[in-house]
Amino acid sequence: MNLTKSERPHISFFGCTNSGKSSLVNAITNQNLAVVSDVKGTTTDPVEKAMEILPLGPVVIIDTAGVNDEGRLGELRIEKTQRVLDKTDIAVLVVDSTIGLQQEDEALIKEFKERKIPYVVVFNKSDLKVNEILLSAQNDPFFISAKTGEGVNELREKLGHIINENKKEKYIIRDRLNQGDIVILVIPIDESAPKGRIILPQQNVLRECLDAHATAICTQVEEFEQLLKTITPRFVITDSQAFNNVKEIVPENIILTSFSILMANYKGSLQTLLSGAETISELKDGDKVLISEGCTHHRQCNDIGTVKLPKWIEKYTGKKIEFEFTQGGEFPSDLSKYKLIIHCGGCMLNEAEMQSRQKKAKEQNIPMVNYGMAIAYMNGILDRALEIFNE
Repeated sequence: MNLTKSERPHISFFGCTNSGKSSLVNAITNQNLAVVSDVKGTTTDPVEKAMEILPLGPVVIIDTAGVNDEGRLGELRIEKTQRVLDKTDIAVLVVDSTIGLQQEDEALIKEFKERKIPYVVVFNKSDLKVNEILLSAQNDPFFISAKTGEGVNELREKLGHIINENKKEKYIIRDRLNQGDIVILVIPIDESAPKGRIILPQQNVLRECLDAHATAICTQVEEFEQLLKTITPRFVITDSQAFNNVKEIVPENIILTSFSILMANYKGSLQTLLSGAETISELKDGDKVLISEGCTHHRQCNDIGTVKLPKWIEKYTGKKIEFEFTQGGEFPSDLSKYKLIIHCGGCMLNEAEMQSRQKKAKEQNIPMVNYGMAIAYMNGILDRALEIFNE
């Protein structure tokens, strides 16, 4: 199964320094994925790898730095480890069985529970002298040895069971389609389009149309009006950047939305983002707006996030706004200085990370909206663009 990283379960390995996290990752994956050493703190930055592991299937494995690392560098490593929690679907807490659970381990377990992350606690180094006193208080401890392989297969089976238990059938649009439906996909090919391919949300929507045995017709804005004279589709799905032109062409009786809005519903909370759209009208001179993209693509001269959106917002509001930008895994912990966050569709982020970002914004009372919803709002068609969810 050829899934993108964002669609694979993210299994992260946490624990104190020298508990054997990296050795266990290597044993689970049957690869030398992580550097192993007797020196404490060998793992510095999180190591992330998309792969297929039987019986787990396609997954992303993440090894992290020790949560009890010391010094200023240690603090930075711990901070990066904490960020991994934002995108973790299943956590594996690796404990040195010669020592037992430490304070930092207990804190991680508490965090797993608060975040409702399924987790497994494994006691590594069972080939050495186990600290029976510290383990006697544990309920049915899971012993494992990354060195000898004891318990590794059992851990794989356990993780596979958790994956199947938490598997959710979610679709971007397939569940709204009937066999024989016609869907027109408006895909501009401009200077910001990737060379030789179409972007992931467009690929995913096209695939789901085919899976539903619907007919998907791809076109650019320039050919769209003529196409619509000969074909009456059930849905028109456009790149949000083309809303301004497309909205004038599509009759009111045909449902119109965008790839970005479909992704907002697929990856996060549509209702939370909907309330954030109205904040655009409330922006004042000097307000700070964070525009955040989940991927790290090379930004073009007419990039939507750093160029087009700021221009459209300032034109719509008539205000002088201060914009800040983040990409990829970068997302501030403290959002208090922002009046509004505008986020991309999140196609390169897994659901856990996208929802974690929305949760952070909500906890700090900072409105958040997605690119497509913001653009639809400024074009006066947000209600229309959301009609597809009433189908």
